[in-house]
Amino acid sequence: MRLRIVSWNIHKGIGGVDRRYRIERVVELLREEQPDIALLQEVSEDMPRSRFHDQAELLSDALHMPHRAYGPEHRFSMGGYGNAILSRWPLSNITRVDLTIGTRKRRGVLRARARVRFEKHARTIVLFNMHLGLAGSERALQLQRFLSCEPFKGLHHRTPIVVAGDLNDLWGTLGPSILVPAGFRRAGELVNTFPAVLPVRPLDGIFLRGDLRAHMFHACRSRLARQASDHLPLVAEVDLRMTLD
Repeated sequence: MRLRIVSWNIHKGIGGVDRRYRIERVVELLREEQPDIALLQEVSEDMPRSRFHDQAELLSDALHMPHRAYGPEHRFSMGGYGNAILSRWPLSNITRVDLTIGTRKRRGVLRARARVRFEKHARTIVLFNMHLGLAGSERALQLQRFLSCEPFKGLHHRTPIVVAGDLNDLWGTLGPSILVPAGFRRAGELVNTFPAVLPVRPLDGIFLRGDLRAHMFHACRSRLARQASDHLPLVAEVDLRMTLD
């Protein structure tokens, strides 16, 4: 079965160039890409700058993706933002793993299981949506903590796993140095995603492990993508080996 996955730092719906809050641009682009699963970062909740929208709920409803998970990362006197997973299939075992290093900015990874069904077949995909820190040493420690955490380390090597998000990977080295030795494969070639208007850094990534194979992968570079956020979205089509339910 083929699935379409999008990973995108939506920057709370604020344009990377005009700095205007236009969540409708995020909705429009995601509608165009038609993901089965969307792993989104910097999704805001009850913030004045974002018109007090619950963006996870708003996007879930607008995209007719009825299943969602939300992991708050940063809280302020009014509202905050974090990571969200939207899915066309039911989500379960939703947890957040703390990746904060010392007194640095709060960071985490949101985990959920998606039960994918196709005719008489079904398979569970484990999804990890993360937003890593700004310092190189911090990011390496965060990924090592992730690989040793209980939700991940007990998974079988054939279990379909997607790890995606804003890795703040300035040089594109985190995958080869840390994720590939753990059995992951990048969904496609290394591509620059930041800043969206003229991308020069490969901050974002989608990695696969287990019974998943990438069929297609690209960074969306449309005019709308360059306007809607300060990051470009990554889009991957993956083939999932199905089993009988």
